[in-house]
Amino acid sequence: MLRTAATCSLPAHRALVQPCLATASRRNFMSGMTHRLAQGLQSKAIDEKAADGVEGLHKHDLPRASETLKQDDAVSTVPTMVRGDWVLFHPVYTPEEMHSVEVMHREVKTLSDRVAWSFVRLLRWGFDVVTRYKHNPVPPNPNMSLEELRKAGYIMDEHLWLRRFLFLESIAGVPGMVAATLRHLRSLRLMRRDSGWIHTLMEEAENERMHLMTFMTLRKPSLLFRAMLLGAQGVFYNAFFLCYIVSPRTCHRFVGHLEEEAVITYTRCIKEIEAGRLPNWTDLDAPEIAKDYWRLSPSAKLLDVIYAVRSDESTHRFVNHSLANLDPNTDVNPFALREPDMHVKGTKLA
Repeated sequence: MLRTAATCSLPAHRALVQPCLATASRRNFMSGMTHRLAQGLQSKAIDEKAADGVEGLHKHDLPRASETLKQDDAVSTVPTMVRGDWVLFHPVYTPEEMHSVEVMHREVKTLSDRVAWSFVRLLRWGFDVVTRYKHNPVPPNPNMSLEELRKAGYIMDEHLWLRRFLFLESIAGVPGMVAATLRHLRSLRLMRRDSGWIHTLMEEAENERMHLMTFMTLRKPSLLFRAMLLGAQGVFYNAFFLCYIVSPRTCHRFVGHLEEEAVITYTRCIKEIEAGRLPNWTDLDAPEIAKDYWRLSPSAKLLDVIYAVRSDESTHRFVNHSLANLDPNTDVNPFALREPDMHVKGTKLA
């Protein structure tokens, strides 16, 4: 190394001097670049905006979700901001929209409809037995107390209502995910696009899961209840999986009828709260997760949450009855393009 350095320093060996100078220049250049880069990194303030990298802006430097979602031509159900750990689309309702939901039932017209409705009635019977659900007409005798009405089997208390909600929502979140999974695999298998069905089905599954997460803040199920859910979910998942392979339209009709029953359940619960038969829920504050998810006001009550959940169920009722009218192999999902407001979804079936 000393000999080489000495040789490079002699004037007589100019041919060797130039490569040495070039190497030294590259070293100085790289050293200068490293020094300037270090200075640039060290000199930036903590809150100074970072420069664009090869992968684009950092997610914290991107435009806010409210700026991208809030459009003049967007429907009223598009959220104006995104909070929490959920990112899929879900409707946000005005008070007028939540009160516009009607109890409706689609008449059976075809053999497929008859099969779907028969299975819904069977499943409804099982739900009623497991959750001890009963809703008989209240007698006109005004002297009966709440305890007497409950013992006589006319009304349920808050504990039984929560049991039904938890069991219902833990099962209701299955069809959307099963259908989305099968359509996702079909898209991969056929190597073509899905015409917008997958996203709507996944949104439905997450929406039902958020119902469950909301009601879980009000009650912690026992081990026996969780064991029943485990068995029911396992049976229902596999049964729906096989049925969807055979007839997707029948399965969507089944879910549409199932959501009709859900609307009935939540409508009855709303009437019970407003009639004062569920006193523990009359002035109960809405869970924070519900205020965040449905963009409810800070002073929202549990009754507002039940109204929002019922509106969601009417949305699923409308969507699944509509999908059951389409050809799952060729038709485009219209809800991937635009979704009507609750004045349509709450008063029409498809």
